[in-house]
Amino acid sequence: MIKKSKKLIFAGLASTLAAAYLFTSPALAKSNNADTNTTKKKYQPSTAKEKLEAYIKFTQILNVIESQYVDDVNTTTLVDKALKGLMANLDAHSTFMDTKAYKDLSVQTKGEFGGLGISIGMKDGALTVIAPIDGTPAFRAGVKSGDIILKIDDEATIGMNIDESVKLMRGKPKTSLVLTIIRKNEPKPLEIKITRDIIKIQSVYAKTIDESILYLHVTSFDQKVVEGVTKAIEENNATKGIILDLRNNPGGLLDQAVGLVDLFVEEGDIVSQKGKAKTENLSYKAHKEGTDTKTPVVVLVNGGSASASEIVSGALQDFNRSIVIGEKTFGKGSVQVVMPVGEAEALKLTIARYYLPSGRTIQAVGVTPDIIVHLGEIKYQEDPVLLKERDLKKHLEGELSKIDTKEKKSENTNTSEENNETKVDETIITEKQLYKDAQLKSAVDILKALIITSKGK
Repeated sequence: MIKKSKKLIFAGLASTLAAAYLFTSPALAKSNNADTNTTKKKYQPSTAKEKLEAYIKFTQILNVIESQYVDDVNTTTLVDKALKGLMANLDAHSTFMDTKAYKDLSVQTKGEFGGLGISIGMKDGALTVIAPIDGTPAFRAGVKSGDIILKIDDEATIGMNIDESVKLMRGKPKTSLVLTIIRKNEPKPLEIKITRDIIKIQSVYAKTIDESILYLHVTSFDQKVVEGVTKAIEENNATKGIILDLRNNPGGLLDQAVGLVDLFVEEGDIVSQKGKAKTENLSYKAHKEGTDTKTPVVVLVNGGSASASEIVSGALQDFNRSIVIGEKTFGKGSVQVVMPVGEAEALKLTIARYYLPSGRTIQAVGVTPDIIVHLGEIKYQEDPVLLKERDLKKHLEGELSKIDTKEKKSENTNTSEENNETKVDETIITEKQLYKDAQLKSAVDILKALIITSKGK
């Protein structure tokens, strides 16, 4: 979504919308854009005669319905329904908003409301969870990327568009709803109860691995991502390599995605967007100032990585600036704007698609990692014979306690006190934690290889 006045583009988060443009006749021509990557016939514009015949056909059918349909019908209602059907057949993101829907949009963009903390999209005609956002009600309730939402409370989602589903899921904080979902490898649908809350997101988490690797988990692209990543890099200036974790990141602000890539790339088009109107053909370029082209980078993605996340991972991949690891991304690469129709109605219309530096699109295709690694754990076993230095003292004390039973009680007390003083450092990822995440473990191993091979360059 974009705010035309500020040239700001929202590259994800289905529930985030912004008003833009005035409704004009040239804008109507954009409605021929279909948000799909399937093979299409070569586009041929309608002639004046064909347009006139189409308008006449529509009017004739409307008149027949008004005069012959068994029940009385309202012309305005018929036209509104026709417009909704028209927009729904363009793509999953375009829609006609009547007075009530447009008013709801205003509440969503300006007011405070309770949400679940999930980003959703249409995949193969089904309402699909792109990703739950870390720390939100949906995340805590166990919603997962790839879940297909079958029902929202008692409302079936078949035939429902994204905006209608978002409206049902939004509500007052502390109120609850039940999502009925279909999950891969589950024998029957699951029911998940979620309590709505005000969604507050920390977008950047920084941790270290083996003191030499900086791990950056970006949960969504809000307005502070570039600032947060830059600060983390400055505070860890001895870093020899960076892991950028974009798993389950549903997207957000395009300028932040561009800015993040710009930290590691010094020239070239990071991303471009192309539409029917020439005014929508834009490109976003890298700048040399403040660029780090030396530090090895590995990017983690999965099926919950969408839109802005796909732009970052795909661009860094195209520039050969990083190795991308994980699973294929969601495939959301189109631009929508909200165009007011009069004072009380609006169109949300797809007006362009994003293209990566190589010219490829991510719409309905996604980004394929350089190295495919599926989610899972790796069996971890400590060396049964050799003792590490940190364990040696405790081991010797234990052996002594076997000899002197009187000292055993004292030793246990000291050990207990020592354990009570030990606190988990949340800024460090331990070896055992790595083995619980096969994708992250692979990323660390590959990054270490990159660090070794970059020596002397």
